[in-house]
Amino acid sequence: MSLWWDDRSLTAAAAPAAMASKPDQPVAEASSPSASGATPPVSQEDLPVSKNADKRAAAKAEKQNKKADKLASRQKAEVPTQSDPSDPLHEKYGDPPRIQSRAVTGRKWTNIISLTPALADQAVLVRGNINAVRGKGNNAFIVLRQGTATAQAILFKDDKTVSKPMVKYASALSRESVVEVEAIVRKVDTKVEACTQSEVELKVIGIHCISRAGPLPFAPADAARSQAELDASEGPDGEGFVGVAQDTRLDNRTLDLRTPANQAIFRVQSAVSQLFRELLLSEGFQEIHTPKLQGGSSEGGAAVFTLQYFGQPGCLAQSPQLFKQMAIMGGMDRVFEVGPVFRAENSMTHRHMTEFTGLDFEMTIHEHYFEVLDVIERLFTYMFDGLHKRWASDLEAIGKQYPFEPFRWLPSGSPHVLRLDFEEAIKILQDNGFPEAQPLEDLSTELERELGKIIKKQHNTDFYIIQRFPMGVRPFYTMPDPEDPKWSNSFDVFMRGEEIISGAQRVHDPELLAEQATKLGVPVESIQSYVDSFKYGAHPHGGAGVGLERVVMLFCGLNNIRKTSLFPRDPKRLAP
Repeated sequence: MSLWWDDRSLTAAAAPAAMASKPDQPVAEASSPSASGATPPVSQEDLPVSKNADKRAAAKAEKQNKKADKLASRQKAEVPTQSDPSDPLHEKYGDPPRIQSRAVTGRKWTNIISLTPALADQAVLVRGNINAVRGKGNNAFIVLRQGTATAQAILFKDDKTVSKPMVKYASALSRESVVEVEAIVRKVDTKVEACTQSEVELKVIGIHCISRAGPLPFAPADAARSQAELDASEGPDGEGFVGVAQDTRLDNRTLDLRTPANQAIFRVQSAVSQLFRELLLSEGFQEIHTPKLQGGSSEGGAAVFTLQYFGQPGCLAQSPQLFKQMAIMGGMDRVFEVGPVFRAENSMTHRHMTEFTGLDFEMTIHEHYFEVLDVIERLFTYMFDGLHKRWASDLEAIGKQYPFEPFRWLPSGSPHVLRLDFEEAIKILQDNGFPEAQPLEDLSTELERELGKIIKKQHNTDFYIIQRFPMGVRPFYTMPDPEDPKWSNSFDVFMRGEEIISGAQRVHDPELLAEQATKLGVPVESIQSYVDSFKYGAHPHGGAGVGLERVVMLFCGLNNIRKTSLFPRDPKRLAP
């Protein structure tokens, strides 16, 4: 079922005039390619294009914009905003006064997603955006949208409930305008395939525009098209559907967010944080909230946003790491946080942002940091199972625009998620033709990807853990390996060959902590309160942190983290 359509979906065969004698006939829809099991393509917006292709696309867009501007200019004076006083039905349509909390009427609204055959022949009041509108003669067809739910609304002139001026008013409403519709729910004989609420339609008896949309920077229907649909529409003369570039989308993010895929992406994002909380709360963790203003770096290195804090230097928190540990020292055995994280990395890759949402947890351990890995295994198995079972419809909506191969993980009954020592991972790479992988050097992004491909082929899983990393590539608060100090009690977690989690057993000895901070160039005086927190009896502990946006990106097979950030922040984007 298509979740989106626009005026161009109305073919000649499906024109309103042709349907006047068959009011139950559905509005035709544009074809939508199947997404099941497809390999995720690289989006047109993320690839360099040839100069000729770029010129053709620009010329096509300019031609359509000029046509739209000309039409809008011609119709501007003709657009009715108020009802005709001489019309007996004039109170049933028109632009009402601005809503300014004048009164509470007690009227009840029905959500579009709730429109089902169970409401047949009942009067309802619905509010939503106009997804598409088409009027001809004495008839008008409108698709209303609320979230990802859509329903067809129809007006047929009969002089009793719908007049000619009322049809004219409805036909002239602009796409994306917010309208309030009074209607009778009608069960249809033939499904309205172009709408999510396919078994019913709305017979309009009243329509009022609450907020009129001005000229759109792009058609939301164009922003909702899959790459396959764009490619299939391209003709030899360069004609076809117009795609929307990533920067254009992000510059007009509120409009871009209205597409079905984006609505679903951010429901999945919400689901991930919900499932994260559910599992950890069930295992005795408590949620905390740590400061984002601090006096010193929490990770070491230069990737920190500095600021002046009432005459003294400060910075934005790169991680809640230090405060999570201090909470453990304060007697809280298991804690977690969902909050913003800031990294001043001048990087424009597909997976880095300067601000993202961190999912962090910390816990005391009794004997071994593998206790932390056990929690991670249960946590991510719970999240993956939950997304698959409880948010399947949203994953399907994402796949319609961005086809992806389903994420693979070991069944919940498996004793362990795949775990490899860092040395084992290096040997796998070397045995498979990557001699550049070295035992005491961190893995490059490309080597991580190649390792992911090998593991997927050998073990049929997209989710695995690498443990015991070289000490030289970990933060100062990482506990060294007890047998060989060049190794550490640390781990990374991977999805589809990309790192999502970096975690470890933490140093709980204040002298060792200060020593390692100094070695890595972190001024001890800037974190003195942190070091001091371990002087009054310290529990062994460990934990991890993961980027919310990166988890959603990789689970859904998306090619750019900006697709999973509501309002992305990178070195070139600070608005909107």
